[in-house]
Amino acid sequence: MVVTDLLALTAELVDIPSVSHSESALADHVETGLRNAGHLAVDRFGDTVVARTTLGRDRRLLFAGHLDTVPPFTETGGHRIDGETLWGLGAVDMKGGLAVLLDLARSTRQPAVDATYIFYTCEEVERRHNGLGHLVAERPDILAADAAILAEPTGGLVEAGCQGTMRIEVTLTGRRAHTARPWTGVNAVHRLAPLLRALETYEPRRVLLDGCEYAEQFQSVGVNAGVAGNVVPDEAKITLNFRFAPDRTVDTAEDEVRRLLGDTLDPATGDRLVVVDAVAGAPPALDHPLLADLVWATGHSPRAKVGWTDVATLFAAGVPAANFGPGDPLLAHTPDEHVSSAELTSVRDTLARILEKPS
Repeated sequence: MVVTDLLALTAELVDIPSVSHSESALADHVETGLRNAGHLAVDRFGDTVVARTTLGRDRRLLFAGHLDTVPPFTETGGHRIDGETLWGLGAVDMKGGLAVLLDLARSTRQPAVDATYIFYTCEEVERRHNGLGHLVAERPDILAADAAILAEPTGGLVEAGCQGTMRIEVTLTGRRAHTARPWTGVNAVHRLAPLLRALETYEPRRVLLDGCEYAEQFQSVGVNAGVAGNVVPDEAKITLNFRFAPDRTVDTAEDEVRRLLGDTLDPATGDRLVVVDAVAGAPPALDHPLLADLVWATGHSPRAKVGWTDVATLFAAGVPAANFGPGDPLLAHTPDEHVSSAELTSVRDTLARILEKPS
C-alpha cells in the first residue's frame, strides 16, 4: 500500500477554493483522482462525488466528508507550510479529512469490508442545500452501509453522535407611546428582561450516553426591536438557539423550550414563540461492531460531539455513524486553521486498520 504525502495532498486541496455553492473545481479534482485509481466505481451527483468498492464483502463501511469551506477571512488565499504544519482556509474543516479519505480510497484496493466514500457539497450553509441530504432524498441506495465515519475534525478522537439544534423566534408585544410619555404605553424591549434572566440563569442539563456526556446549551443570538428614536417600541423579537442532547426528539426539545420560557410569555397580549428550524441529533451508536472497532483502533476513550454534524443525517437514514478526523475542532472557522502531518498520518493509519481488520 503506497501512502501519499498527506500534508502535500492537503495543501493541494486547500489551494482549490471551494466556498459553499462553489465546489465544482474541487469536485472535478477529487473525481479525477478517484477515477484514476482504477478499482473504484465512481459516480457524480451535481458536485457531490461518490466512490465505492464492489468486492462482495459481508459488510460495508461508509466514509463521508464535505467539500465546502466557509468564506475566506482575507483576500490572500492558498496554503502555508511551516515545518510539518500546514496553515490555510479549510485545513481543519475539513480538507485535512478529505485528504485522508481521498488517500484511503485510492490506495486501499482490497479492504476487509467494502467501502463507500462520499465527498459532498454545502455542509456549511442551510441544510436544504446539503449534498448528503440530497443523496438521502434522491438516491438513498448510495448510502446503504452497515456503519459510517464522518471525517469532521475531532483531534483524532472519536466524537460520538451529535447534539440536536433548534432555532426559535420569540416575539413580545407592547404598546407604542411617545418616549416623553412612556407611561401611556408598554415597552416591549423592557419586557425582554425576564426572558433574558431566564437564559442567564439557565443551568445546562447534562446527559451521559455510552459514557459520553452531552451538555445542553440555550443562548440568545439576536434581538430586533424599535421603530424610531422617540417611540416606545410595541414589539421586540429575540432569536434563540437551543442545543439539545440526542436523547431528545425535536418535539420534546420544543416542549422543554416552552417550559423554560413559559412564565416570560403572555399569549393573551399576543406574545408568540415560533420554532424556525430544528433538527434532531444522533445517539452515540458505539455498540455497533464497526464503530467499536474504530474506538479500539484509536486507543482512546470516545467523547460526545457537542455540536450538530451530518452524523445525524446518516443516523436518520438508518446508518449508525461517528465523527473522526484530523485537526482541532476549536480551530474550525477561524483564521488560525492549521493541521500537522502527524495528525493526518495518525487518523489515516487508524482508518486503514479498520478497513483491513478481518470481519
